[in-house]
Amino acid sequence: MFTGIVEAVGVLNELRRQGPTWVIKVHCPELDLSDVKLGDSIATNGVCLTVTELGVDYYGADVSGETVDRTGFAHYRVGQAVNLEKALLPTTRLGGHLVSGHVDGVGTIARRTVLGNSIELWVDAPLALARYIAIKGSITVDGISLTINDVTDTGFKLTLVPHTLAVTTLQDWQPGRQVNLEVDIIARYLERLLSAPTTAESSNLTFATLAASGFIK
Repeated sequence: MFTGIVEAVGVLNELRRQGPTWVIKVHCPELDLSDVKLGDSIATNGVCLTVTELGVDYYGADVSGETVDRTGFAHYRVGQAVNLEKALLPTTRLGGHLVSGHVDGVGTIARRTVLGNSIELWVDAPLALARYIAIKGSITVDGISLTINDVTDTGFKLTLVPHTLAVTTLQDWQPGRQVNLEVDIIARYLERLLSAPTTAESSNLTFATLAASGFIK
């Protein structure tokens, strides 16, 4: 699990195909790897990858063909900057939101507007994810936990503050760029809970009971 709070920006310095799998190496001198060991997880642009090689200032990982097909990795090239976050610990401060590192879909930057020292972005998202995207809710975009400020039938709006721009790859995001999206995991589980077949032993929880209790409006 992760929080969507980026710890460092790394660079892909190797990206090669090995059968059905892609092998990558990420140069990351600004990421503290002293407590990382083989088999640990590092979110790389929001994709949870298992460390298979480790050096002083880099790590290697395998990326399955399935992951490449379902994420922005299909368009990555050597030299690409990537947002990095090590897996959280029980003592980690949860500054963002709960992030699994399992990408739900790929979005596209549709519009970028400068607002003083901030940036406003509109992101087009797959229609299948629309029901999980809510105003003032959380979403992970290329591994960054961000707050949704507006939604439409086709996407959502983000307002990015200077600090986030300075410590992530956001400054490179321009219209047409594809980004990895992971919706709020709580929304996923809530949908499953409400849509699962009812049995004699199942919960009586419904949208009506949630509304009556003040959880939804």
